[in-house]
Amino acid sequence: MSTTAGTPVDAARRPHQDDHSGYRWIALSNTTIGVLMATVNSSIVIISLPAIFRGIHLDPLQPGNVSYLLWMLMGYMLVSAVLVVTLGRLGDMFGRVRIYNAGFAVFSVASIGLALTPWQGSSGALWLIGWRVVQGVGGAMLMANSTAILTDAFPTRQRGMALGINQVAALAGSFIGLVAGGLLSEWNWRAVFWVSVPIGVAGTIWSYRSLRDTGRRAPARIDWWGNITFAVGLTALLAGVTYGIQPYGGHDMGWLNPKVLAALIGGAAVLVAFVLIERRTAQPMFNLALFRIRAFTAGNAAVLLSSIARGGMQFMLIIWLQGIWLPLHGYDYVDTPLWAGIYLLPLTIGFLVAGPVSGFLSDRFGARAFATGGLTLVAATFVGLLLLPTDFSYPAFAALLVLNGIGSGLFSAPNTTAVMNAVPAAARGGASGMRATFMNSGQVLSIGLFFSLMIAGLSSTLPHSLHSGLAAQGVPADVTDRVANLPPVGSLFAAFLGYNPMQNLLGDGTLHQLPAANAQALTGKEFFPHLIASPFHHGLIIVFSLAIAMSLIAAVASLLRGARYVHVETMLAAEAAAGPTADGGTIGGGAITDGGAHTDGAAVPAGSSSSREIRHPVENSHPAENSHPAENGHPAGSGQPARSVLPAGRMRPSDQAGVDLDAPTVRIP
Repeated sequence: MSTTAGTPVDAARRPHQDDHSGYRWIALSNTTIGVLMATVNSSIVIISLPAIFRGIHLDPLQPGNVSYLLWMLMGYMLVSAVLVVTLGRLGDMFGRVRIYNAGFAVFSVASIGLALTPWQGSSGALWLIGWRVVQGVGGAMLMANSTAILTDAFPTRQRGMALGINQVAALAGSFIGLVAGGLLSEWNWRAVFWVSVPIGVAGTIWSYRSLRDTGRRAPARIDWWGNITFAVGLTALLAGVTYGIQPYGGHDMGWLNPKVLAALIGGAAVLVAFVLIERRTAQPMFNLALFRIRAFTAGNAAVLLSSIARGGMQFMLIIWLQGIWLPLHGYDYVDTPLWAGIYLLPLTIGFLVAGPVSGFLSDRFGARAFATGGLTLVAATFVGLLLLPTDFSYPAFAALLVLNGIGSGLFSAPNTTAVMNAVPAAARGGASGMRATFMNSGQVLSIGLFFSLMIAGLSSTLPHSLHSGLAAQGVPADVTDRVANLPPVGSLFAAFLGYNPMQNLLGDGTLHQLPAANAQALTGKEFFPHLIASPFHHGLIIVFSLAIAMSLIAAVASLLRGARYVHVETMLAAEAAAGPTADGGTIGGGAITDGGAHTDGAAVPAGSSSSREIRHPVENSHPAENSHPAENGHPAGSGQPARSVLPAGRMRPSDQAGVDLDAPTVRIP
């Protein structure tokens, strides 16, 4: 490779050679803290909702208040899902570090606003929801650009390790948030929000002082119509799915509600318009050309499906613990959030054990085996959870949680590395945002999808259980009939929040008419858990069967991602200008697929598993570091030409946002 001083090669390399390698670790440390804070706050509220609603003196189960509960659950994740692609694309255009730093500041301000909630009742709930939305904007800024910053900072041979640590923090944050929410809400509900303030302020100062943009920017116009249609369409679709779980017109759920139907149909139509707009826009927000890269498409499909399954599992396990298992084992309802978080710790431990190791090993062996095996293990743990009785033995439950965490860890880091390695550097911010959109959308979809399936399962068995249980305690027949025929969503949310809903369902008037022993039994720890246990397990079979199917489909997508695929940034324009190599070909930058399996470019003959294909010329980022040791057919730095090169094909202008998908294919044995 030519390195003559004063050439474009020399000019491209010099800035990166002058960088101190310590910057990589600063970038890794700061972005890991940022993404951890963002994902902790996606789940910390889930388990602390009972304390939060008690703190603002609002009963979320009263008619008219369920919307507050739903928006507290989905507001943060919905905003993150909608904005993360836009903010990643803005990072490509104006600097990833600039957008990331602003995200830290926005997140910190929103956390202060949440902790200082001045009102109670409905006003307090609206204040919290509003600041959670703002916090979601900050979280989207952090998540959209953290992986792109790391991909810019680290060479290919270390990206798996770096992104592995970052993604361990990202997914572990959603598990840690459950534990932190239980612990902090036990002390004071405002502490759930105060905990992010010192971390956010310190992280903001540190990021502004230490991080710098090292990647290539892609100057472009803002795709206003693409941004608007994407935001409107995805918001309507996700909100419609979530609101579909509320009863409507005598039905247990609201899928026939005209507003829900309008949101679903209208959202889908706007998203179709969004795709048409993006296909015709020269500089789109959502770079559809990236989906022509099989590793990128398969990786994101696996992310979406696994995120839906994982989000649904979190909600179901919280219901299982807070609403059934913990009260049956003598825990007061007010203490169930704390202990639910503690009993879910094995999930986090398994993930923390497997995540960093799989990220490191994927640098050496590729992502496919780890991602596919991890998702298969996750599916197996869902089968194991279905085989447990509702009143399970905790060691067996904990063992399944550990294995589930290990499976998630085996999948997450290698998959993220494979997705980010597959795209050109100029598109990394947008690609990172697209990946995060699939992950966050999956979490929001899991609310509507899994709660709907659970409600469907409860509808066939819960009314009979309620009727027989209440009648056995001497509740009048008219009251028993009324309560038994209520939509099961109220009982489900009560179990989710760790409430005994009998007081609300029966009313003080009915309870005062009953003998003291019966009234005490109805409002005690064990009546409601015993009542809902069997119907819950019936619904769990439906819910976890879907989770098993999604995990297995995601595993198949990972298996079909193709062989190891790395977008190479070492082949510079200067070399192309230098003309043919010793073998009469020319070398272009692009992507490596170990094993020579998948290519969208010129056809090449099948070769040995050690051969590589190079495609998609791009910019000159980290020229020496971003290559494998034998990337050019000889050890790095040997100065020797490649041993055999296929003739280059015709180059065409970059497809959409600088991704050339018809670049020549080069095989180097």
